[in-house]
Amino acid sequence: DGNAVPAKPKGGFGDPTFIFMMVAMFAIIYFLMLRPQAKKQKETQNMLNNIKKGDKILTVAGIVGVVGNVKDSSVMVKVADNTVLEFKKAAITAVINDENKIEKTASEDKAK
Repeated sequence: DGNAVPAKPKGGFGDPTFIFMMVAMFAIIYFLMLRPQAKKQKETQNMLNNIKKGDKILTVAGIVGVVGNVKDSSVMVKVADNTVLEFKKAAITAVINDENKIEKTASEDKAK
């Protein structure tokens, strides 16, 4: 028949099911990956901003020392008698508190 109207194709980008699936996938990615990562990054930044003189720290190189002086982007760390090293704050993996607990940062979690 020359008068037959072609059938409308099903599926594709205009399909409401496709749009719903894309929104659902984005929501899953956001809540399982992006949101927790942003939370860890905020906690890490908070820890680094609260480092003070006398804190015991662990660096990404595995060096443990006591903070002697805190600058804007770096800290001076005493690792032994008469030995003071300067580290960027980003190189600090954790602050070790008095109960010997380690407050981990995102950089240590990435290593796992």
